Amino acid sequence: MISLAELQRRIDAGDLSPEASIAQACEAIDAQDKTIGAFVCRPGTVGAASAGPLRGIAVGIKDIIDTSNLPTEMGCPAIYGGWRPRADAAVVMMLKQAGATIIGKTTTTAFAANDPTATLNPHHHGHTPGGSSAGSAAAVGAGMIPLALGTQTGGSVIRPASFCGTAAIKPSYRLLPTIGVKCFSWTLDTVGLFAAGVADLAHGLSAITGRAELLPRAAMQAPRIGIVTQEFAGAAEASGDEALRIAAAAAERAGASVRALALPEIVAEAWRIHPVVQDFEAHQSFAWEYRVNYDAMPPLLRGRLDESRDITPAAYDAARGVANQARRALARVFEDIDVLLTLSALGAPPEGLASTGDPRFNRLWTLMGVPCVNVPAYVTADGLPVGVQIIAPFGGDARALEAARFVEAALARR
Repeated sequence: MISLAELQRRIDAGDLSPEASIAQACEAIDAQDKTIGAFVCRPGTVGAASAGPLRGIAVGIKDIIDTSNLPTEMGCPAIYGGWRPRADAAVVMMLKQAGATIIGKTTTTAFAANDPTATLNPHHHGHTPGGSSAGSAAAVGAGMIPLALGTQTGGSVIRPASFCGTAAIKPSYRLLPTIGVKCFSWTLDTVGLFAAGVADLAHGLSAITGRAELLPRAAMQAPRIGIVTQEFAGAAEASGDEALRIAAAAAERAGASVRALALPEIVAEAWRIHPVVQDFEAHQSFAWEYRVNYDAMPPLLRGRLDESRDITPAAYDAARGVANQARRALARVFEDIDVLLTLSALGAPPEGLASTGDPRFNRLWTLMGVPCVNVPAYVTADGLPVGVQIIAPFGGDARALEAARFVEAALARR
């Protein structure tokens, strides 16, 4: 994979021009994307900015995020084929203001739901890259680009990062704006980043937001880690359990305080009501598509909407009440620890492209609005990556990144 931080260092030192860096990304895409299929479309010509912390950095944009110079088809050309927004999404403009080059639109499951894309896993073409941010994860995982945008409503950043062997961050809710991003659920939708390593995420997120506190510190402190297995979400696969075991052991050997932790029951209840919030809001977000373009809707999403038509406002209000209670309870959990360490997915990416995998170990943290960082932790005998996620309290994005960097470094030494 391509390190964003290393590219920045070389460009700043004058060892690599921004134009040459962008040209290298274009060459990598030309060489690999015919097989992987991570991109929906690319501009005819691309250049490099002369200024900004992300000059010379090629960025892929998930195709539910508006771009003024490229179509935004939402993964559903039957309804949005060739649609050209007039303006860039706010987060795309933030990237451009930081000097980044938008290299193309990456594939997404239709409307960021669960109808799969044709994108292949870069580590094993017979397995899913995950979803819904399939193209962004695959493009970074295949070494085509150093940075990509995705979104997460259930598990659509962390899970594909785990499946494609990349680092990724789902930041705190609304750290990155969702203006100009096709809405699925306004309570849940969160813009996130994919990159080669945790330091690369930190450099990218800092440049986009202008928050220097997100940059890696010179010295890492050993965190207090609580291990959470989310028993209420069901059992993980053997490869998921192994990834978590390996990461916890590596962190403890490196000096971290590590202990198992049980979450309050109200937090488990929040996990159970996540679909109520998501699907109730989806009916309003997709009202035009569902009512006016019913037959053109992607079949799995259409089926979900068919099944959830009877969710009442009272049930939705009650679910939001549970979520608010759970957020307060989770905040108290962090009084005794710095971060949580838990599963990023059930295990290795499933075989075949009929499914993007199960978000059961992601959706709670999306509802809680807390920052989550995927760290690759384990590779199966078949060469399939499995990640773990580091979770910090709401607003603790710098803490999540630092703890994830600690775990990443500990894993590298094992």
